Amino acid sequence: MLEPTLSVRPIETGYEFVLTIENVGETAEELSFSSGKRAEFTAQQDGDIVWQWSEGRMFTMALSTDRIDPGERRSYTGTWEDPTPGEYVITGRLEATTHDVEATIELTIDE
Repeated sequence: MLEPTLSVRPIETGYEFVLTIENVGETAEELSFSSGKRAEFTAQQDGDIVWQWSEGRMFTMALSTDRIDPGERRSYTGTWEDPTPGEYVITGRLEATTHDVEATIELTIDE
């Protein structure tokens, strides 16, 4: 069983998001991916997506797998450069085709 957590920290140019996936179950979990993209991060404001980490990025097109044993974690990061002040709902989502795992947090960016 995979348990996600999403954290945020300010950096000089914006914000860094870290999606951590922990296997809290008793058996190994096999993650299958259809590209090099392992996670996606989005910011929503008033229900609309206003920023998407993968926009404008290119990823390898190759099938791959990753095994997470019980008690192990994987972390994936994304950076939002120069965001506009406001209130946002940030979502971090694992891009595995075999698992539907995501976490959200609220973020207020002051002027």
